[in-house]
Amino acid sequence: MTEFRDSSDDRAEAAMPRRTAARTAKLASLPLGIAGRAVGGWGRRLTGQSAEEVNAALSAKAAEQLFEVLGTLKGGAMKFGQALSVFEAAVPDEMAAPYRDALTRLQAAAPPMSAKQTHRVLAEQLGRSWKQRFSSFTDEPAAAASIGQVHRAVWHDGREVAVKVQYPGADEALRSDLRQLQRFSRLFQALVPGTDVKPLLAELAARMDEELDYRTEADNQRGFAKAFAGDGQVLVPRVVASAPKVVVTEWVTGTPFAEIIRAGTQEQRNEAGRLLAEFHYSSPARAQLLHSDPHPGNFMLLDDGRICVIDFGAVAHLPEGAPPALGLMMRYALDGRSAELLDVLRTEGFVRPDSEVEAEDVYSYLLPLVAPLTEERFHFTRRWAQKQALRMGDLRSQDFRTGRSLNLPPHWLLIHRVTAGAIGILCQLDAELALRSIVERWQPGFAS
Repeated sequence: MTEFRDSSDDRAEAAMPRRTAARTAKLASLPLGIAGRAVGGWGRRLTGQSAEEVNAALSAKAAEQLFEVLGTLKGGAMKFGQALSVFEAAVPDEMAAPYRDALTRLQAAAPPMSAKQTHRVLAEQLGRSWKQRFSSFTDEPAAAASIGQVHRAVWHDGREVAVKVQYPGADEALRSDLRQLQRFSRLFQALVPGTDVKPLLAELAARMDEELDYRTEADNQRGFAKAFAGDGQVLVPRVVASAPKVVVTEWVTGTPFAEIIRAGTQEQRNEAGRLLAEFHYSSPARAQLLHSDPHPGNFMLLDDGRICVIDFGAVAHLPEGAPPALGLMMRYALDGRSAELLDVLRTEGFVRPDSEVEAEDVYSYLLPLVAPLTEERFHFTRRWAQKQALRMGDLRSQDFRTGRSLNLPPHWLLIHRVTAGAIGILCQLDAELALRSIVERWQPGFAS
């Protein structure tokens, strides 16, 4: 039996940069680099290069640095990058190409830890005889997550399984990254127009402990697997074994959404979008849970036509299902009932207590966001997402002023982010689907 010991050589191979000073320096290089390139860009404009040429070069370099730093650090930095990646559809076209590549790569890539490190974690979590639990185990990781990596293996009973192993030092790194990223939230705001980065980071920090314990993730996945067992449209792999830093689930092979986004047929795009929307809106009713990590790396389209959903580290528990107030707001916006819409928003805490806001201004602000529900079938496009981001981010507009008067209550933050993330994926997919019929079936309050 192989001995697992913690030698100084092993510590030198740690998978995640753990020293706070080193990680802080890497994260600090992002806003400093952005500022430095902006100054350099002005210099190049003085030498005769056009603004378009300079901006394209700056965007490409900033995107590459974003991926290099966040991807290398993993932990909270990579998780932040993954969260941002679903919003890249809203980035204007002239900036989108480099960011699209860099942010999308964050969804499925990170430098792996060594086989020795992986074996050590498995021994600590599953016991020194961990190898006896598997018929075979592939040391080369099949995929990377924000705080762990996934290995393909065969369980002792012959089932193909996915083994997710947490990076050593992930807990320390995650806390350090999120603290540091919160300091730079305003600078990161420029990377994704129309997205409020500060509450996104606050929410990631608040849910940190849940994601660090894979037993919680396993329990979440068991809940989803039970709710969707035998479903003809959704597959949630069953959990085989779990420990605080290791979770073993059934292995599933399919076409990742990232691949469909890159090169899928229109039929694949539409069906992937429909299945994602069905899963998103039906989960609170069927499982009293909401999958809260929407990025393309967590979804696959299977050959039998189902969607496979993975990674349940971030899950919202909704024992009473989706809030009916959400359906009411959608319905009032669609019907032009601006006064009633404002009343619901005030009741739910969306209007700042010290704000004077007109019902018609709030209605005008929200109406474009329910456009997908005004048609029998709606085509989600990057152009539509960009238009919404620019509209809400235009400092000269009434919509911007109205948005400043509104608030996002803490108990709505997760639902808002997950819904926005799902819509971001639909726009990346360029999917056309009948969203209204899905909302009518599953969203409480909408049909009333």
